[in-house]
Amino acid sequence: MTIQTSYDKDFRCIGQTLEESDVHVFELKRVGEQYVVQGGPFGAGSAWSKLHKFRLRFRSGSGADSLILGSTEIEALARKGRAQRFRPGRMPEFRRLSNLLRVVGAYLQTKRAQLVELNVRPFSISLCYRDVDGELQTEERTIRSFYSLFLELYGRRHESLDAPAVRALEAETSKT
Repeated sequence: MTIQTSYDKDFRCIGQTLEESDVHVFELKRVGEQYVVQGGPFGAGSAWSKLHKFRLRFRSGSGADSLILGSTEIEALARKGRAQRFRPGRMPEFRRLSNLLRVVGAYLQTKRAQLVELNVRPFSISLCYRDVDGELQTEERTIRSFYSLFLELYGRRHESLDAPAVRALEAETSKT
């Protein structure tokens, strides 16, 4: 089984869109080449009541709070996000939905998995995916459990961003 999707990049774009709509509790499914997101913004009430209302709405088949994104929409969102995102030297905020989803996408990629369904709730994430053998796997994890992977990814990314500057500085000093 091979991965044809950059889940980290796709999920970050989806997260940015959901942040703009103030959606923090949702289900994300991969259907063919498209992502289907169903959820709603946090409103008044407890986290439990919000989750219960969302589940009832989802099970009833209400499409009022759904979003379907294909590769064209994802690419447009990526361009928009790049234009807004560039802030050199700043560490991204882990609790932002776009950053969290990017880490979850990277996690799936490290497992060489194919997304079936992702459920995001206020404090936890449920993942359903097919592993490299095609077996269906399910994980229930706290959001906090992804923090060390977030730091690792940021460290790698920070090093790769600094590498061109280091090479340019080395080239300058070797000329003299």
